[in-house]
Amino acid sequence: MEDTVLFICTGIITLMKKILRLLTTSVFIVLLGTGCSSKKNEKPKVNDKPPVELYADAKIALQSANFEKATEVLEALDSRYPFGPHSDQVQLDLIYAYYKRDETALALASIDRFIRLNPTHEDLDYLYYMRGLTYMATDQQFFQNLFGVDRFNRDPSHSQQAFKDFAFLIKRYPDSQYAADALQRLIFIKDRLARYEVAIAKWYIKREAYIAAINRSKIVLNNYPDTASVEEALEIMVEGYDALGIEEPKDNALAVLKLNFPSNRIVTGPESWNKDA
Repeated sequence: MEDTVLFICTGIITLMKKILRLLTTSVFIVLLGTGCSSKKNEKPKVNDKPPVELYADAKIALQSANFEKATEVLEALDSRYPFGPHSDQVQLDLIYAYYKRDETALALASIDRFIRLNPTHEDLDYLYYMRGLTYMATDQQFFQNLFGVDRFNRDPSHSQQAFKDFAFLIKRYPDSQYAADALQRLIFIKDRLARYEVAIAKWYIKREAYIAAINRSKIVLNNYPDTASVEEALEIMVEGYDALGIEEPKDNALAVLKLNFPSNRIVTGPESWNKDA
């Protein structure tokens, strides 16, 4: 009798497990079907219009600084009508919209692709200008924008690339409408790069790596001689050569420091190297 009851209970449990699995599978299929159905019925974000009308919508969005909508419309235009009447301008406007939305990776990829496919385009000056701006934007950081923290000692690779683009623009297209602004940005970037080299040189000084510190300071003198960081670079060179006991280059650096910065603390201070200089 007990065996019979056990057999029946076991059968019921097995049956219940099968029913549960069947119910679970059915619910999953229903949910999956509902999801697929909703996707099929979901309307596209951008209505299907002729390319001229879509481009007009994009221009209105750009002019009103609605860059999210502008991006959606321009991306739809670019994918639906890749050879449409405004195809080149659509890509140029899309680059600008990406830049304004801080989507720097998309902006850079679009710029590089456009230059590669259109090496003789009449708006190449604009593209190099936008690439320089985008690299500068990439160099910025959230905390710098939010709290005004000047992180000049961070990795300068993006600033270096922006410098190259702006310099190329000025050299290749001196009459471009973007040349004047590119020149001002070059000045800013040179100051940032020079301060980075000085920060690294100071780091070497603290660790008594005097030759490395001197070499970093030379980079400032050779590459950024018209920046405010030259004074600090000369100070580091004087300090480094003095620590190494190398008199002639130390005296040369001190002489240049005296000539260009007569009020400098090393020139006017009580340091021992001033006595014979």
